[in-house]
Amino acid sequence: MKKDNPFTLTFGKQPNEYISRYENTEMIMSTFEAENPVSQAYLIEGIRGSGKTVLMTAIANQLKKDKEWIVIDLNSTQDLITDLAMRLMDACKMLSEHLPQGINVSFAGFGIGVNGKVNEKDSVSLIEEALASVKKHNKKVLITIDEVLHDDNMRHFASQFQIFLRKEYPVYLLMTGLYENIYAIQNDPALTFLLRTPKIKLEPLSIHQITKQYAEIFQIEHAQANMLAKTTRGYAFAFQALGLLYYEHHEEMDLDRIMSKLDDMLDDFVYKKIWTSLSRQDKEVVLAVKGERTNVSDICKELNMASAVFSKYRDRLIKKGILTSPERGCVSLTLPRFEVIARNY
Repeated sequence: MKKDNPFTLTFGKQPNEYISRYENTEMIMSTFEAENPVSQAYLIEGIRGSGKTVLMTAIANQLKKDKEWIVIDLNSTQDLITDLAMRLMDACKMLSEHLPQGINVSFAGFGIGVNGKVNEKDSVSLIEEALASVKKHNKKVLITIDEVLHDDNMRHFASQFQIFLRKEYPVYLLMTGLYENIYAIQNDPALTFLLRTPKIKLEPLSIHQITKQYAEIFQIEHAQANMLAKTTRGYAFAFQALGLLYYEHHEEMDLDRIMSKLDDMLDDFVYKKIWTSLSRQDKEVVLAVKGERTNVSDICKELNMASAVFSKYRDRLIKKGILTSPERGCVSLTLPRFEVIARNY
C-alpha cells in the first residue's frame, strides 16, 4: 500500500517533509528567550512561496509547547487591536490562573467582570489588563501576523505595540510580508521602532538538503535527486510542488510531463500573482533575462535602456526576490522555470 504523500501545497502549513531554516529559527528563538532580549520583534520578508509563513509557524509551534509562552495568531485583514484583545482574553480565560482573583471575562460588549460586576473597557485596556497579569505570572506573549499590510489598521496596531514595549510588558511580535509591504511599514515615520526591528530576508533553501530529502524519499540515486533539487533553485514552494508530483507520478510519467505539471502548479499558485504585481518595465526586464547568467549589457542593448536606468529595475527586482546577481555584470532569475512560464503571459 502506497504511503500518504509527504509533501503539501497548503500555504503556511508545516509540511511533513520540511527543510528547517536552522540559522533563522535559532536567531529568533534565542533572541526572544533571552533574559534581556535585544529585540522583541522580528520581520520575515520574502517573495510569495518562499516559506515565510512556514518559518513563522514552526517558531510559533515550538513556543506553544513551552508553558511559559502564550501564542496569539492575528489576521492582518481584521481589526488587529480588537482581535488581539479578544484572543488574549480568551487565552487568559482558558488559563484562568493568568487572571487576577475575582476577574472573569465577558465578550459581550468587551467587558471584564470584577466580583460579579461588569465594567465596560476599550480593547487597549483589556489587553493591558491581561498583559499585566501575564507579566505577574512570568509568562510571555508572542503575537504573529502573516502577510502584513501597510494600512491604517497596521499603523494603529504597531503604534500601540510600541507603547506596550515602553511599559515593559512581556509581549513579542513576529510578522511576515512581501518586500514592498515591509519596506512601506519600516519607512512609515509614525512607526519608528519598526525601522530598527531586525529583518530576515529568506534565502533559497539548501540544494544539498533538498537533494538528501529527495534521494531518501524517492529512493533514487544522488545524481537524479540533485538534478531534481537544482530544478527547484531552492524555492520552497517548488521543493514541495515537485516533490508532490514526483512522489505521485514518477512511476507512470516521464520527467517532461512531470515538469509540465510543475509549470501549471507554479503558474496557478504563485507566478500569476507575482507577475501581476510587476510594472510593465519590470516585466520587460524579466523577459530579457535568459538562462542562468545573462549579461547586463545584453539586456540593456535588447531593451534600449541606459545602464543607470537598468540598475534601478535590477535593484528593485533583487529586493523583491525575483532577480539575483551571481557575479558582477550578470543577472539571473531566482524563481525556477519562471522564464518559461512568463513568456506565455
